[in-house]
Amino acid sequence: MNTALITGASSGIGAAIAIEFAEAGWNVLAAGRDEGRLEEVADVSDHISTWAGELLESEDCDELVADTLDEFGTIDCLVNSAGILTRGNAEDISDDDWRDTMAINLDVPFYLSRAALPSLLKSAGSIVNISSFWGLRAGPRALVYCVSKGGLIQLTRSMALDYAAAGIRVNAVCPGGVDTPMLAQGAEDADKEVDDFLAMIAKNSPNKRIADPSDVAALVLFLASDAARHITGTAIPIDGGLQA
Repeated sequence: MNTALITGASSGIGAAIAIEFAEAGWNVLAAGRDEGRLEEVADVSDHISTWAGELLESEDCDELVADTLDEFGTIDCLVNSAGILTRGNAEDISDDDWRDTMAINLDVPFYLSRAALPSLLKSAGSIVNISSFWGLRAGPRALVYCVSKGGLIQLTRSMALDYAAAGIRVNAVCPGGVDTPMLAQGAEDADKEVDDFLAMIAKNSPNKRIADPSDVAALVLFLASDAARHITGTAIPIDGGLQA
């Protein structure tokens, strides 16, 4: 049975991805900060195990990969879904804002990818990075978030080129607006009611809807599957046509 290691799995897109993989028959190591919410995700399927802790240092990432291998023996797909959105323009962003956002959104995916490579090389596995629509184009008052997510796309492309001949595929998924706690926080930051904020985003989408986390999860599972065996080095928008 294949094994997926998924970060940011305590809520939102990461939780949906963990459930999607488990329901497809994968073993899943769901990692995140909130142990209680991780247990709620694990209650959905016997295929999901949890790991609660911080992943800010490379040693933390090495430990998570080692623990996954101890439990399941292999990592066939790494999904880097953990991320934070820090609002502000260049004048607003403090040194700590910059370092924390870059650490979680870019450093951690690199550390985990590097640590997982020996197992991925054995299994000809794949990596899927959750970037953002704002990794492909700029967004207002989201400087460090845009930079970190753009960097994640470049990490995706560079690793895809370096390891394509070894059979490892590396892709990025770039969601637009998704109905998650992060988007709800965006409504609060904009001083709007959540329902009104979601309705506004849906109205601005060409297909007039807002994505559910399960929409993103389905794409990630496809990219991890044999059906996507010739897809690598991509950054795929999932935004209802907004990028077009």
